[in-house]
Amino acid sequence: MSDADAARWDARHAVATVAVPMPPDALRGREELLPAGGAALDVACGRGVVAAWLAERGFAVDAVDVSPVAIAAGERLAPGVRWWCHDLDRGLPDGCVGPYDVVVCQRFRDLTLYPVLRRVLAPGGLLVVTVLSEVDDEPGPFRAPAGELLAEFGDLDVVAHREGDGEASLVAREGAASR
Repeated sequence: MSDADAARWDARHAVATVAVPMPPDALRGREELLPAGGAALDVACGRGVVAAWLAERGFAVDAVDVSPVAIAAGERLAPGVRWWCHDLDRGLPDGCVGPYDVVVCQRFRDLTLYPVLRRVLAPGGLLVVTVLSEVDDEPGPFRAPAGELLAEFGDLDVVAHREGDGEASLVAREGAASR
């Protein structure tokens, strides 16, 4: 990510309203799918609302974002989370190796990161991904074409998948047959 992109995210997070812990969008109404505990990874965590929500449920959470402003807000929201200020264009930080019982990635799309998300997911772990989509919206460099998430993660045990209104989401479990 360029310095200009990081500065843009810093500016956006600096004026954001107070963060409140909440589940990832694709998991709302499906909270029963969440494992009883373990380790969790929140990729492109922003101000950490999902990381804080997972921590409140007893998970040991690693949260990664490029914005120091977002990370500072997350640290105030959930001091027990392990926060990583890191450019995801370079992959995950060296300390985020998993295995994770829950991996969340909301509104960050990088095709080179998809195999990394799979690699750090524990057997039986839950993957929750939401990206911008071209479905019912305009194409663009940050938008997934129709079917991208199923093509990348469809061999996992898919619990939920949705595409429409400019967004695509997938909730899937790493099963024994997936590896």
